[in-house]
Amino acid sequence: MEGKYNTKSPDGIQPLFQPGDKGGTTSAPKKGDEKSPFSTLRPLSDQCFCKLEGQIDDCSCKVDTVDDFNNKKIYPRIKSLLSKEFFRYFQYQPHKKCRFSFPSSGKCTSSYCQVKSCSADDLPPGLNGQIAETGHTQILENKYSASAQRPQNCDDASDTLGQVDSTLSETASRDIDEWRMHDESSQFCDITDQSCEDCIHVDLTLNPERYTGYSGIASRSIWKSIYEENCFSLTGLNPMEAFSSSFRSDKLNALCLEKRAFFRAISGLHSSITIHLAANYPIKESSTPFLVNSAEWGPNLELFHQRFDPENTEGQGPYWLKNLYFVYLLELRALAKAAPYLANQSYFTGREDDDLETSLAVQDLLNLVESFPEHFDETSMFVGGKQAKEMKLEFQGHFKNITRVMDCVSCDKCKLWGKLQITGLGTALKILFSGEFEPSNSSALPVLHSGLQLTRNEIVSLFNAFGKISTSIVELQRFRDLLKAR
Repeated sequence: MEGKYNTKSPDGIQPLFQPGDKGGTTSAPKKGDEKSPFSTLRPLSDQCFCKLEGQIDDCSCKVDTVDDFNNKKIYPRIKSLLSKEFFRYFQYQPHKKCRFSFPSSGKCTSSYCQVKSCSADDLPPGLNGQIAETGHTQILENKYSASAQRPQNCDDASDTLGQVDSTLSETASRDIDEWRMHDESSQFCDITDQSCEDCIHVDLTLNPERYTGYSGIASRSIWKSIYEENCFSLTGLNPMEAFSSSFRSDKLNALCLEKRAFFRAISGLHSSITIHLAANYPIKESSTPFLVNSAEWGPNLELFHQRFDPENTEGQGPYWLKNLYFVYLLELRALAKAAPYLANQSYFTGREDDDLETSLAVQDLLNLVESFPEHFDETSMFVGGKQAKEMKLEFQGHFKNITRVMDCVSCDKCKLWGKLQITGLGTALKILFSGEFEPSNSSALPVLHSGLQLTRNEIVSLFNAFGKISTSIVELQRFRDLLKAR
């Protein structure tokens, strides 16, 4: 089985292959080589793009419709929006204990694997506690924490009022229990309490998703676990061949829609990550990766071709690229469905002018998202009574397990971006499939579940994850243009 993997291939949070990939017949240029990676290229074809036309699998939309809408309209706006302070800072728990047993080659020590965290002084005043916002996401994030349940400190002159504030009525207690149960039942991610002592903030603009050089058995085992143990596949297959044969496009069509959608979403995310690493490859080495101009980064066309060319992937590479469009439509629909909720957020950082500008930019993006004519239709999934509900719970459990697998990644930057993008996708699924579908008076598609709430971290993850998918589609066109130019 190990023979199917390219143990010498350059990797990110994953080996840059998907199920069925032979691992490639070429290797990327060695880091530190002063020559351009294009100087050693063999003749390349455009076979990688042979499936990127026509209708997107399990959707009504076509590839060129998405290309035009994203590249001309969505991408410029989401790129600008993600530079705003509210969306730049992501909180996560980098040292959360791995619950599983994976082969380990040790922690990645490359400078490209490192993450630069923020001190409290680096954060906007609304995020470091200098300025408090009332009644919004900062309170929502910690509504179940121990500190949120404790009575507030009161002076001697307000003892009576303090007693009233610290005593919950039976109705209020029941409401809190119901909120908690709804949150837990609707979660697709293993969410960390944002008040955890070892959580850190990172400025995503100072820690861009790039090629890190992280490779070996540890990185391969992460994606092997995600596909073999958490994606749905046909029963009765030889377990020794499962990773390479279970998820071929011809066998995938034998699965039900929900199981196909699960795989397409994970595969699409995987393709997006691979594209980002191939598009942001170190052309020239640097020992100080946190300095923007200290290294030269650019597209590695050979690496892209190696990972998606049909000859290197048993014919599956082009299908994986098409799955990128599936996950794009899924996350686009989530933004559209949650638009009324998202439009009412204040995007608080404690800087009033910036917050207003961010809110207006979000509204502009959401108006555009809602105007898309061919949204993903989530009502075709999880219908049919008890069996459908059981399928939904299984779907939810599998995805939540993948979020836990991310804690086992031994490259810090790979873990950061893996956790953020998985959380973003999980938030999209939460928006689409929480509760029963509630009909809309003005649209054939259902409205957002009335009881759904999102934390600040979920909102940040949702927009950043969608931004990554949007950028990948732009980079895909860039690679297509480079191939044509050659």
